Amino acid sequence: MTETATPSADPIVPPPTASISEAPFSAAYTRYAMLLLLAIYTINFLDRSIINILAEPIKNELKLADWQLGLMSGLAFALFYTVLGIPLAQLAERRNRPIIIGTSVAVWSGFTALSGATTNFVQLVLCRIGVGVGEAGCTPPAHSLIADYVPKEKRASALAFYSMGTPLGGLLGLVMGGLIADAYGWRVAFLVAGVPGLLFALLCFLTLREPRKILAAHSARV
Repeated sequence: MTETATPSADPIVPPPTASISEAPFSAAYTRYAMLLLLAIYTINFLDRSIINILAEPIKNELKLADWQLGLMSGLAFALFYTVLGIPLAQLAERRNRPIIIGTSVAVWSGFTALSGATTNFVQLVLCRIGVGVGEAGCTPPAHSLIADYVPKEKRASALAFYSMGTPLGGLLGLVMGGLIADAYGWRVAFLVAGVPGLLFALLCFLTLREPRKILAAHSARV
């Protein structure tokens, strides 16, 4: 007599666990944080590019040679921006990223505003070095924060949104710098370009949140 096989019980499927990549904050706060980071990145490029439109009046007033303009607007900025980018990125891997970003914004904005008070080539080069040092601490921690603020399926569009700061800042730097320089002089243009960054730095300190503890607690639960 053939025995009838008893159908086995359905395999037990464990309930799905929550994704560790879930956004740590509300959608409204994440939108605010993304807008603030975009504004910060916009003034990053504004302060970086405004020197280009102001080069001619600076050259005429301070009686600079072409090589001095090149050093001031190129090497003095780019060298420190490039060299310090990696150590500041490594610092952002361990420390509070909003504080790093806020400090960086305050440094480069302060040196941008201070550029308007310079009276010779050396002072202006030192200010441009300060701008490069400050701006080196912006993008690495900002990218890291965006990766934590936004779920993984939306990170590409979030990074693209943040990257809009490049053309926006470049455009504003050239247009605003030219208009203000024509009306009030290149010194005022530097001041107007630098002051808003100090406000954004304050907003960064007071309103941007570091999500590492929240994400670590969520990871421990799952």
